[in-house]
Amino acid sequence: MDFDTIVNLSKSRGFVFPSSEIYGGLRSAYDYGPLGAALLRNVKEQWWRSMVKLRDDIVGIDSAIIQSPQVWEASGHLASFTDPLVECTNCNARHRLDKLEDQDQCPTCGKRGTFAAAKDFNLMFQTNMGPVATAENRVYLRPETAQGIFINFENVRRTSRMKLPFGIAQVGKSFRNEITPGQFVFRTREFEQMEMEFFVRPEEADEWFQYWVKERHSWYLDLGMTDENLRLREHESEELAHYAAGTFDVEFLFPWGWDELEGIANRTDFDLKQHTEHSGKDLRYFDAEANERFFPFVIEPAAGATRTTFAFLIDAYSDEDVSGETRTVLKLDHRLAPVKVAVLPLSKKPDLVEVTQRVAASLRERYDIEVDVTQSIGKRYRRQDEIGTPYCVTIDFDTLDDQQVTVRDRDSMAQDRVAIDQLDRYLAERLKV
Repeated sequence: MDFDTIVNLSKSRGFVFPSSEIYGGLRSAYDYGPLGAALLRNVKEQWWRSMVKLRDDIVGIDSAIIQSPQVWEASGHLASFTDPLVECTNCNARHRLDKLEDQDQCPTCGKRGTFAAAKDFNLMFQTNMGPVATAENRVYLRPETAQGIFINFENVRRTSRMKLPFGIAQVGKSFRNEITPGQFVFRTREFEQMEMEFFVRPEEADEWFQYWVKERHSWYLDLGMTDENLRLREHESEELAHYAAGTFDVEFLFPWGWDELEGIANRTDFDLKQHTEHSGKDLRYFDAEANERFFPFVIEPAAGATRTTFAFLIDAYSDEDVSGETRTVLKLDHRLAPVKVAVLPLSKKPDLVEVTQRVAASLRERYDIEVDVTQSIGKRYRRQDEIGTPYCVTIDFDTLDDQQVTVRDRDSMAQDRVAIDQLDRYLAERLKV
């Protein structure tokens, strides 16, 4: 599928808008419109449901975006959360060296041999806490949600009375001052993460690592992602983070090629040891039965909520030929679709609109509903197809006599005549929400 096609659909149908657009926009900043916000929320809710709601061994938290600078010193972010930056002496363009296909040629001006020596560029956004901008008041926007979990390990263990193995999950915003953001919403400087840290006995780490690799890969498939667009890739030894004993990436086939949706890493006991050393607080786990204290190992599934939402949008996109015309449809899983049911009066006549409002009100308690009254019914069907609405309910003039409506299925375009008082049951049997 052409990359520009999905970008144009996202903008034209209200999924994503360029941020600050009336002022010319801001590079790599996007606002999620009504449909995009709903789709993103549904992705996060499905992640939370599978990780927290349906399990008794994982709990959730919501930690602060701005944390003590000591957190980032202990985690190593202040010293080593960097990318190699090169600047072209001919056009002054800056690039991330390790992402260049040709590390001798500037992709902006095309000149060769014009890069200055590479520098380590720290990706953390810094600001100041309080009215005075001094080194003592310097703080950072978090570059990941994981550290907020690690520093709350003992708080959560104690108050939730958790025993190994157990996990702590979090969904939230993170910020990275990327040198070269791009590919629409895939790589941005402000983004949302869905992370879970699963604490285990060291000798059980390998078993749990394999478990979470399979579990996370299955999550995408369960939500309708096409198997051939999804793969698992194990990191080579030279790719591994210094703290990791192993990492798998869940990758998706984007229009530009395979790229990461989620990483599942065995972080060993690095983080709890670091925070114990730097804070002076003992974060070892006490096993009362074995009468021993030790640092648990951590298995971390860490997904990008925004890029995952983008991937579901791409995967669901389909163009079909219907009677010589192209029908664009988003075949989103019902659980992810921003609108579950559209209620469409055949005309704007008051008696039809009154029935429409009554039907919509009866469904709104259970489903995300949209009432659409403009344009021809055919064009409204096409619009609902383009935004992924599973079912359209049409109120026509026969409805006034027989109290029945026409229900149209998004994927098959099949239509059924259903009594209004049976509509809720009909949809409940078919909508997988």
